[in-house]
Amino acid sequence: MSEKPTDTTDESDTENDPIAIDETEATAGFLDDVEPAEYPSVLRITSQSDESHRQSALDRLDRWEAGEAVPHVLNFENPSDLRALLTDRRVELLRSIMAERPESIRGLAERVGRDVKTVHDDLQILAEYDIVHFEQDGRAKRPFVPYETIEVNLEITTPSGTDDIAPA
Repeated sequence: MSEKPTDTTDESDTENDPIAIDETEATAGFLDDVEPAEYPSVLRITSQSDESHRQSALDRLDRWEAGEAVPHVLNFENPSDLRALLTDRRVELLRSIMAERPESIRGLAERVGRDVKTVHDDLQILAEYDIVHFEQDGRAKRPFVPYETIEVNLEITTPSGTDDIAPA
């Protein structure tokens, strides 16, 4: 008889540290009044400088006004905040939910071989960022991801020549 994997935590302590999202994204309320069925098909999670993010947001706005489908974007200026949100365990949950929608949080926890409480806690964090949603099904909460695709983009650029940055 094979044993289920245990929920050993080998993630770094950053999993419990506060995660800082770009202030513009946090206050935008972009999807507050949108039903999950009407969400964009793509969620793009990025780590860009404030300047790059603002420019890409303006570009998306122009495309949206022209009638193009544009992704929902979450931006983190600090790459460590992006990594703190998308731990290996949370990515595993997202992949499992997107592959086959679970009947409940408990069912998802059983599927991935983890403790129900830690799965619930991870789902709550992902829900705070509008990545995971819940549908009430009797007494059970069914987690789902309203996007067809989640893209992750980390931008690393050379500082401009006018910056006075000391070598590391």
